[in-house]
Amino acid sequence: MRAVVIGAGMAGLTSARQLALAGWEVDVLERADGPRADGYMMDFFGLGFDAAERMGILPRLREVAYRIGEVEYVDARTGKRTASIDYDRFAEAVDGRLLSLMRPDLELVLLDALADAPDGSVRVHYGAPYDASAAADSGSELGGRLADADLVVGADGIHSSVREALFGDETQFVQPLGLRAAAYVIDGAPDLHAEFDGRFVLTDTVDRQAGIYGLRDGRVAAFLAYREDANDGLDPHEDAPTRLRRVFGGLWHPIDRLLERCPPHPYDDVVAQVVLPRWHRGSTVLAGDGCQAVSLLAGQGASMAIAGAELLTELVGPCRDADAIEAALGEVERRWRPVVEEKQAAGRRAANTFLPPDRFRLLLRRWVLRASSLPVVDALVMRSIAGGTGLKGGTGI
Repeated sequence: MRAVVIGAGMAGLTSARQLALAGWEVDVLERADGPRADGYMMDFFGLGFDAAERMGILPRLREVAYRIGEVEYVDARTGKRTASIDYDRFAEAVDGRLLSLMRPDLELVLLDALADAPDGSVRVHYGAPYDASAAADSGSELGGRLADADLVVGADGIHSSVREALFGDETQFVQPLGLRAAAYVIDGAPDLHAEFDGRFVLTDTVDRQAGIYGLRDGRVAAFLAYREDANDGLDPHEDAPTRLRRVFGGLWHPIDRLLERCPPHPYDDVVAQVVLPRWHRGSTVLAGDGCQAVSLLAGQGASMAIAGAELLTELVGPCRDADAIEAALGEVERRWRPVVEEKQAAGRRAANTFLPPDRFRLLLRRWVLRASSLPVVDALVMRSIAGGTGLKGGTGI
C-alpha cells in the first residue's frame, strides 16, 4: 500500500511514521526547504502525550523538553511581577504528564523517529509544494505520485492547499478569533539571555501581549499576540517586522530590544479555528490543522495533531483495499470530531482571558491567578488551564 502525505509538520510526520510501521510505503511532500526553525514554546499534554507514549517517542521528547517552574506576568510600565502560573501545580493537574517543548524541537523528534520505520519505507521531499493543477495532471511528478497512491493525507496546515482543492476557498472554513500570533528566535543577545535564562515572562497588558524566554543554546525567544481589530486592520503592504514594531514598540524595554532584532520573515499568522462539514473525500483525508485547528487558545494544537494522526493511522494502517480505507476514514471522523469540537469550544471561551480586551478583564485574570495560591481555587484554576483530556477508549479516544 502506498500513501502520499502533504506536509511535514506534526500531523504529517506522525502519519508517515505510523503508516510505514503498518507496512505502507510513504512519500512526504513539504513545501518548505527544510524543517521549520521558527515557533514558540508549547505545553504538550493530554491526548498527544498519551499518543507519544504509545509511539515510543516520549523518552526523546523528555530529552528536549524545557524545565519551566512558572510563567511570570509583569507590568509593562514597571517590569514588576503582577501574577504567575505555577507549572508544578499545572503538572500535578495532569498527573505529571506535561512537557514544555519548542515547536521546532518537537518536529525534529518526529522527523528523527521516521528512522524507526523499515529502511526506505518513508521518503521526505522538501521543497515540494502541493499544486492543484499539477496534482490533476497524471503526467506530472506530483500527479503521478498521487495517481499511484492508495491514500493521500493533507497535513499542510491551517491554510491547506489540499483542503482548498477538495472543498473550496478557506474563507468558508477558517474562523478567525480576532487575534494574531507571532514568534521568532534571536541569537547574539547575551545580555537578554542572562536576564531571561530559565524564565518565561509575559506582559500583563490589554489587547496585546509579549513574551520572552531564554533558550538553552543561548538564544532568546519572542512570542507576540495581538488583536487585529485593535489596530485598524492589517495593511497588506506592511511586512511582518514593521507591523510588529508598530504594534509592540514602546510596550516594554526588553521587547523593544527583541523587536530591533526581528528577522525578515518571522512566524506571524491569524489565530483561528477550522470547521469543516467533512474531513475526507474518497481516499484523500485531511489531518492536523487543515481540518481540526483548535487554535493556540486551546493550548493543545500540537498534542491534538499527533493524537489525531495516530488515530487515523491506527484505523487506516491495516486496510488493504479502497472500501476498507473509506470505512476507516469515516470511523476516524466519527471518533475524533467530538474531541476536536470540545477543544475548539474551550479555545473560544479562553479568548478574553488569554488576551484581555479591557482593563476589567485584565484585573479579573490577575485576581484569578493570584487567588490560585488558595487550595480550593488552585484546584479549579489548574483544571481549567489543563482542560479536558478527551474521550477514553482503546486508543485513548
